[in-house]
Amino acid sequence: MLSKDQIAQRIAKELQQNWYVNLGIGIPTLIANHVPKGIDVIFQSENGILGMGPFPFEGEEDADLINAGKQTITAMPGAVIFDSATSFAMIRGQHINLTVLGAMEVSDSGDIANWKIPGRMVKGMGGAMDLVASAENIIVAMMHTNKRGQSKLLKQCSLPLTGVKCVKKIVTNMAVLDVTPQGFKLIERAPGVSVEDIQNATEGRLIVEEEIPEMIF
Repeated sequence: MLSKDQIAQRIAKELQQNWYVNLGIGIPTLIANHVPKGIDVIFQSENGILGMGPFPFEGEEDADLINAGKQTITAMPGAVIFDSATSFAMIRGQHINLTVLGAMEVSDSGDIANWKIPGRMVKGMGGAMDLVASAENIIVAMMHTNKRGQSKLLKQCSLPLTGVKCVKKIVTNMAVLDVTPQGFKLIERAPGVSVEDIQNATEGRLIVEEEIPEMIF
């Protein structure tokens, strides 16, 4: 199965020239380390930076330069730093071409739950609600199952929802799937992972058509 870094590497292949891309906390932040050669994209972080670069090397961190997950980052030449109101004007105004989020659960109709686990203290969903309500292109980066081996790709989410019918594509440690009106459509599988493995790990409706290729890195 894929590592978190490989999930980010696979999602990076979805990037297109001159896109503005918002990276959520967790696995999505790793995407900035894997931009394909020849592709120019501008990463936005909701805490107020446009032009976010990859993570800094050890010893080169600037504690004042962080992403929404409070991780130290770098800034690309020409980067701009601004207040939260300006950041969310970009998001709500649909100026972001792609949003990549982590998730705890996704339903086969594209619902996403990524902000609260019952019984745990949380500060709130942060900017995720604005992102899923405004973005037209949402990719989710997540593990296919939880620590107990239970599917996180479900018929219906059991956790509080962040957004409804908004997810377009999912990349997990096992597979790449498109979200369609008929359910999860299997597009690629991780090297060494069989279609049967993915079927057994997916509770929601899964569409398998013809031969499913392995991911290529």
